[in-house]
Amino acid sequence: MGKRKRHNQPRREERRFRVRGVRRDPPDMRKLGKALISLAQAEAERQAQAEHQTCPQRGESEPGDQPQQEGGGDA
Repeated sequence: MGKRKRHNQPRREERRFRVRGVRRDPPDMRKLGKALISLAQAEAERQAQAEHQTCPQRGESEPGDQPQQEGGGDA
């Protein structure tokens, strides 16, 4: 394998992009619904990951930590 030549060209100037929405009357409810569902799923996933990192796993608790049920099936 040969060596690649490095070109001492300056980096390109940073580009800025602008995105503009298109107003539609009536709005596309299907697209809005999909976007809302994906946002809700992402938020739920973030919350689940945060909860998983902060709380101990259920299988790691000791048997004495579980509350015991009072009374039996007898009436």
